[in-house]
Amino acid sequence: MDDIVKQAIAKWPNVPACYGWLGLDARGHWYLRDDAVQLQGGFAVARGTRLEHAKLIEFIHRNYEADGEGRWFFQNGPQRVYVELEATPLIWRLGADGEPVAHTGRPAGRVNECLVDEAGRVYLACTAGLGLVHSLDVEALARQIDQGRWTPREVLAADLPGAYGFVPSPQAAADPLPA
Repeated sequence: MDDIVKQAIAKWPNVPACYGWLGLDARGHWYLRDDAVQLQGGFAVARGTRLEHAKLIEFIHRNYEADGEGRWFFQNGPQRVYVELEATPLIWRLGADGEPVAHTGRPAGRVNECLVDEAGRVYLACTAGLGLVHSLDVEALARQIDQGRWTPREVLAADLPGAYGFVPSPQAAADPLPA
């Protein structure tokens, strides 16, 4: 986390969290979701405006992490901005050496499991967390599997949040619909 962000948290410790305003898609792109977009529905229905500003994206990447409840957020100064996830909190890209790196640029650490869901999407459970393998890197991943580096295990996508401790929609968890 940036030092300036830590200083802002210390100066203003009680700023309310923000829900629903930021989304991460299955390709590692960030989306800003204003009030009008949120009124259209959840992130799966209405993504919002894709962020393109390189410095803002770098700032988000440096200040992106999870809380103790598995809700991923971007610490924007003193305010936590919880992230709506299309798939997983991390999106893995594979380097030329086959090593996964998160969409944020952080290394994955050790790969503990390779998973494939009912739609054929492939995930890696790593020291850094669970992430979906970017669609452009599936061929490189297949080479790693063919070489015996990883053995895929079948899973259901709906089971991943509970099994790997992340919350796909912190907004829905914070503001559940009435029964």
